[in-house]
Amino acid sequence: MMNTFFDQVYRVVKQIPYGKVASYGQIACILGSPQASRTVGWAMRRCPEDLPWQRVVMADGSVSGGMFADIRKAILLSEGVKFISNERVDMESCRWSND
Repeated sequence: MMNTFFDQVYRVVKQIPYGKVASYGQIACILGSPQASRTVGWAMRRCPEDLPWQRVVMADGSVSGGMFADIRKAILLSEGVKFISNERVDMESCRWSND
């Protein structure tokens, strides 16, 4: 089995707990590739359905996802993720710490 960057992204995303989020850039940094946040985004576009995909957001807390943004936001709210405005996750209180 190949260990591609996408596979590594998926292993990190699986670890994000209920009620927490991580940014694309945070995941890239965890993987030792801080300039690869866009590649993390590409990986998430093709992620397996069993991943908590809704827990990956923009660094400023914006919820991306085009037509799925409203679904993503609704799932995050149901998980207890706090929003500081109608559009942004409270990254200070909800960012996952993988320490």
